[in-house]
Amino acid sequence: MSRTFITDVPGVPASSSPISNAVVVGKTCHISGQLAVHEDGYHEGSAQEEADRAFDLVFKVAEAAGFNSDEIVYVDIAFADLERDLPEVNDVCRARFSQFPARTIYQAAKLPFGAKIKIQAIAMKDAS
Repeated sequence: MSRTFITDVPGVPASSSPISNAVVVGKTCHISGQLAVHEDGYHEGSAQEEADRAFDLVFKVAEAAGFNSDEIVYVDIAFADLERDLPEVNDVCRARFSQFPARTIYQAAKLPFGAKIKIQAIAMKDAS
């Protein structure tokens, strides 16, 4: 099965890490974890602000790979403080999705740059 590596995405800051923004395998797109980063680096904000920015980047990467937000079937959200920030991030998820994807959430010991939230996702085209 062929693979397409998505690297340079307009509006998504380049990573200093040796990663692809996403890899498309068949009808599935695996989107790398996104933080609240901008062209000039990480911007600390509330959990809602950081989740909004991370989802903006996830959606831009999905679009660059030929997918849209409705095709996101799974999100994985790492929290620096799950108990404190879960209600705000749940509100962001309610606002961003008409059909809720499957989800895994957990508290990480530490996120890059001291971020509050990191979001990665999987999108999938209709199998028919």
